[in-house]
Amino acid sequence: MRTSTRFGRMRRFCMVSMSAAVAVSLAGVGVRAGAEPDAPVGPPVEAARVLPLPPELDQAFYRQPPEVLAAAAPGEVIAVRQVDLANFGLIPLNVDAWQVSYRSNDSRDQPISAVATLIKPRGVAPEPRKLLSLQIAEDSTAGYCTPSYALQHLSVAPLLGQIVAPGEFVFAQAALQQGWAVVIPDHQGPNSAYAAGPLGGRITLDGIRAATSFAPLEVGPDAPVGLYGYSGGSMPTGHAAELRASYAPELNIVGVAQGGVGADLGATLNMANNQATAGLVFAAVMGLAREYPDFAAFLDSKVNPLGKALMTLKAPLCVQYQSALFPFLNLKGLMQTEGDPLHDPVVAAMLEDTKLGKTVPDVPMFIWHSAWDEILPLGSTNDLVNTYCQNPDARVRFTRDHASEHIVAEITGGPAALLWLRDRLDGVPAQAGCGTSDMPTMLATPGELPFLASVFGETVASFFGKPIGAR
Repeated sequence: MRTSTRFGRMRRFCMVSMSAAVAVSLAGVGVRAGAEPDAPVGPPVEAARVLPLPPELDQAFYRQPPEVLAAAAPGEVIAVRQVDLANFGLIPLNVDAWQVSYRSNDSRDQPISAVATLIKPRGVAPEPRKLLSLQIAEDSTAGYCTPSYALQHLSVAPLLGQIVAPGEFVFAQAALQQGWAVVIPDHQGPNSAYAAGPLGGRITLDGIRAATSFAPLEVGPDAPVGLYGYSGGSMPTGHAAELRASYAPELNIVGVAQGGVGADLGATLNMANNQATAGLVFAAVMGLAREYPDFAAFLDSKVNPLGKALMTLKAPLCVQYQSALFPFLNLKGLMQTEGDPLHDPVVAAMLEDTKLGKTVPDVPMFIWHSAWDEILPLGSTNDLVNTYCQNPDARVRFTRDHASEHIVAEITGGPAALLWLRDRLDGVPAQAGCGTSDMPTMLATPGELPFLASVFGETVASFFGKPIGAR
């Protein structure tokens, strides 16, 4: 009997010791580099799931309790898990990756849940590792369209219409190939508030805070940070640049690149009305209502029955079907107002809040736009650059690409933007003042074609398991 009792005690002791060791090893992932042994640790890291769940089926991670959010500081990590990333949901990527759930603020500075994907390349990098915050153009109004879900291995989002996130993921891989870490925020927030730029700017800045505090990413709080965003990703990127000085002045942001810029949503809607891009812009109208309650009430009272039926049909869709469904809509005609609905005080206030150009960013800017952009008007970007450059302290390089339209301009201009960001992250000072240039094609940017060839070769090699970032 005594032998049996001693054996039982020993077995329980071993089980408790093993459990404690596992808990310590998991919790230890959240410890900051250089922390003392008795320093507080971050949240434990959950293991990656074989089959990822979309946000609609994963509310515990994507929507933290209000009391937990209220107790956290902006950018503070609340939950962490490993994830497996893949090209188009099928071809696994040989990198380390995590998702973090963290506290951010909405455009009224109220606490909200936010999620970002953190990616670390293989290989050794100088300390601290450089960081790129990549704002992907989600352009959708459903949770399963978020980058955090769409980029995971065995995600079905690419099959259900989220084609932009996998496409732009190539730019993240180009950054990883340079040895940089990458943070990709779900900048539309928990309600998929498409086109709500001030919201996205806050989520982006808090995502950088979360990334620089997460020790396994090897990016310290003083690490140089670059921002990149195109089209739907240009809005949170631009607003983050304008908000940095007041919202997150401690971040060492050394350069911001934005292209196909959504500088003025009112001008964008005017351009899309009755045109092929009306379906995509109508999705932005729905997204904005999720962040601006007064605008939501306006739509509820002014949109006609046809418009409400279309909103119901389009709400659960990702960007491919948002764009393809119901083009050539008379967007203004769906609203029962006297005169132009954009002049209604509620609508005008929302458009003013989302318009870029209120503050001149205190970081260098690289801006590019197609001269023939059919989605976001070039004139608005011209006006934005002119507004910035009235300030003698502005540092802006602006290029108009003439051999492109909206999509082609990212393919030709994105690599040039990354090369410009590489100089900033390497400590090369940005040119003082402002400069505007017109190019037949940005493919003629010095060094771009060899850079493209290198990125393409490394990306193809990664399809066969080559670690990204290993030298």
